[in-house]
Amino acid sequence: MRQREGRRSGELFRRAKEVTPGGVHSPVRAFRAVGGEPFFVSSASGARLKDADGNEYVDYVGSWGPAILGHAHPEIVDAVRDAAGRGISFGTPHPGEVALASKICELVPSVEKVRFCSSGTEAAMSCVRLARGFTKRKKIIKFSGCYHGHSDSLLVAAGSGPLTLGRPDSAGVTPGAVQDTLILPFHDREAVRGCLEKYGDDLAAILLEPIPANVGLILPEKGYLEFLREQASETGALLVFDEVMTGFRLGLGGAQGRLGVRPDLTAFGKVIGGGMPVGAFGGRAEIMDQLAPDGPVYQAGTLSGHPLAMAAGVAQLNVLERGGVYERLESTGREIETMVLEQLRRAGLEYPWARIGSMFCLFFREGGGRIQNLADAQKCDRAAYASFFHQMLGKGVYFPPSQFETCFLSAAHGAEDLEITRSALQSALHRKT
Repeated sequence: MRQREGRRSGELFRRAKEVTPGGVHSPVRAFRAVGGEPFFVSSASGARLKDADGNEYVDYVGSWGPAILGHAHPEIVDAVRDAAGRGISFGTPHPGEVALASKICELVPSVEKVRFCSSGTEAAMSCVRLARGFTKRKKIIKFSGCYHGHSDSLLVAAGSGPLTLGRPDSAGVTPGAVQDTLILPFHDREAVRGCLEKYGDDLAAILLEPIPANVGLILPEKGYLEFLREQASETGALLVFDEVMTGFRLGLGGAQGRLGVRPDLTAFGKVIGGGMPVGAFGGRAEIMDQLAPDGPVYQAGTLSGHPLAMAAGVAQLNVLERGGVYERLESTGREIETMVLEQLRRAGLEYPWARIGSMFCLFFREGGGRIQNLADAQKCDRAAYASFFHQMLGKGVYFPPSQFETCFLSAAHGAEDLEITRSALQSALHRKT
């Protein structure tokens, strides 16, 4: 690894700010939470990124989740290239849609039918509209810190980007847009019971990330998802899982398959398309059949089921179905966990740590314990994380540029990547950031 230089990236960022708000096309990329300027990536391969100045980084962001196999996996690249040779976009039905939809329905037991869209935001938004149309009710429960994209009714008490900017909500979202969105703390069962007692007759859905990953990484306590399943069923509301990050990353059945809780509807995102822009939502046939053209709930998208995204998604799932990938990810995850906890012990730091499979997060908050909800996460030392981030980056290791994000492993992370990470962690954590 060479010493990081940033002349070319700096020039690109200056030019970007002249033509793009903040110089970026998604806020967390701006490095506002950690300070400094972002680097611009020129290429990526395996577990590494290379920036415009020639610096190389071991990548633990993985395009925010979808790079399960690593960057530029040859089978995915070949599939996209072949699909592009047959046409970039059709605006008509095509075989690739049927192929990927069939795989999703086969692999995720709760999904009997699926509809593609172009982003996770669209998928979550569509789940809410469909739940309201199916139940003929208005209100939804969402949990503080769970991020479901930037649609108006869901951009309230969100995680990830809004927290990074220090604004939990957004200008431009009217009170009317969120008046039917009920916000509860994650893990608070009494709050759920009280809300259902008051609004249960008009509750369309309980919406959540089954494993919240936009406020760091919060692991659900034993029995909590089962509790929500029971409460939704008893009141006639739909249980909706946002698996934009966890779908197919934690196993072929997603988080719901790993944890054994079946929702009524599921939102999927970038992970199902191997990193291409894509979204999808699916669930029980009787619910999905309420969508137009068969039913009264309207949803549409000119580029939905984009042929390149379908090809990439099928190619990635083909590799995952062969076996061995999730076992490798779990093994690498254990190595990372052992490494981080050992370095924390040596540095005399008691920071909370969370990991499930290939997803992990280190919370910069003294006192150890577990992070249970948004309020816990907000007690983290953001300045300490920012210092840690830049020290790691200077050693050639790229962690998320925000404390309120989750790290992702890929099957491409190997022994050399882990050794680079070990050395960087030892340097960064022993400074007691």
